Amino acid sequence: MNLNSIHNIYFIGIGGIGMSALVRYFHSNQKQVAGYDKTQTDITTDLENLGINIHYQDSISNIDSVFLNPKNTLIVYTPAVPENQLQLSYFKNNHFQVLKRSQVLGLITKNTFCLAVAGTHGKTTTTSILAHLMNQCNVPVTAFLGGISENYNSNLILNGTEVSVVEADEFDRSFLTLTPNIACITSMDADHLDIYGNESQLINSFEAFSKKVVSNGTLFVKNGLPINGITYGIEDNSYYTIQDIKIENGVYVFNVKTPNAVYKNLKFSLPGRHNLLNALIALAMSLEYGCDYKELAKALATYKGVKRRFTYHIKTENLVFIDDYAHHPEEINAVYQAIRELYPNKKVLAIFQPHLYTRTRDFGDDFAKSLSQFDEVFLLDIYPARELPIKGITSKWLLEKVNNKNKKLVNKKELVSQIRKSDAQIILTIGAGDISDEVKHIKKEFSIAS
Repeated sequence: MNLNSIHNIYFIGIGGIGMSALVRYFHSNQKQVAGYDKTQTDITTDLENLGINIHYQDSISNIDSVFLNPKNTLIVYTPAVPENQLQLSYFKNNHFQVLKRSQVLGLITKNTFCLAVAGTHGKTTTTSILAHLMNQCNVPVTAFLGGISENYNSNLILNGTEVSVVEADEFDRSFLTLTPNIACITSMDADHLDIYGNESQLINSFEAFSKKVVSNGTLFVKNGLPINGITYGIEDNSYYTIQDIKIENGVYVFNVKTPNAVYKNLKFSLPGRHNLLNALIALAMSLEYGCDYKELAKALATYKGVKRRFTYHIKTENLVFIDDYAHHPEEINAVYQAIRELYPNKKVLAIFQPHLYTRTRDFGDDFAKSLSQFDEVFLLDIYPARELPIKGITSKWLLEKVNNKNKKLVNKKELVSQIRKSDAQIILTIGAGDISDEVKHIKKEFSIAS
């Protein structure tokens, strides 16, 4: 398909974080775009403020007639949309060009020099760091992010079209549409077992992705993963390794040893060893592309993060409130490590909203173990997303597994009042569902008190 010949693009699930980056991209390229989503969010409001028409009822009558011509209209949808969704069914049955988001991303990046970040954890932050480094080095880059960059207040960075930086999503095997020149795999922990069935199938999918790298391209892998590539790690025998880590005024200062050089006194302000790894691989990929080290060092020091990735909402001497997207046991462990490194002697209240019934079922024991580390735990009801309930799989079932005497189920309506009863000095909200909607209420209530 030649995207240049397409004039109208209609998005089903337009408010998704990945989808909205595509919407912004095509809008900036003077395409006529519109779409549907189930609910209005900050993302859809921002798109509407750009003049993009969005409606929230699944009906054909709401669609502008300009998008009902199959000859010049492309339909883009997210796999999270059910196959029996009315609009999606209509477009498929009436011979429109209908593509998944990942297929469109593959088409856009096909004729660019593509840098792709894959992994079950760390994709969004690593992609965001990489995009920032490349942009600050004046590389002609278009970057599609899976989160809102704090540096740019956007999930799309436009500085040219020769190079693309993309998040290579393993969900629904989406990353197999890409043909990257430089790629990395940050992690391969079991996840999305509702799609893959078992961990071995997930690993097979990452192996297939590794083979999508062009023949003269470069693949980086975190040290210890069962895939061949240039390794990276922290204080180990990797090709690219971080050494001599210090913390000065809340900022990491460290050296990076590569096969050809040792780069000294790099600075990076995001907390947690997992974020050091994200910074390292972004730096390695940028060096491999050909960016200047001195420019990269300056850029790395100015990186601010991604919204909902260890985002501070209150930071005072008496109270700290942090919000994070963590929705897998390993991600929760990483957040815990970062908090304990920063606040070793303070009481931490973790408020967790499980995401998906299948993920809760598949990793119940691991979730319980990771949550048990905190001083106090509140569990919200499971956020179903695209799923129907599974008998016996509830937040109460998960809470019973948590080995912590300070634990309770909390209704969202009672969340603020329950937090008030806690004497925790660190409040942490974690989860990938609509727990993010509670952040503003918590911030408003406790900003005054702190």
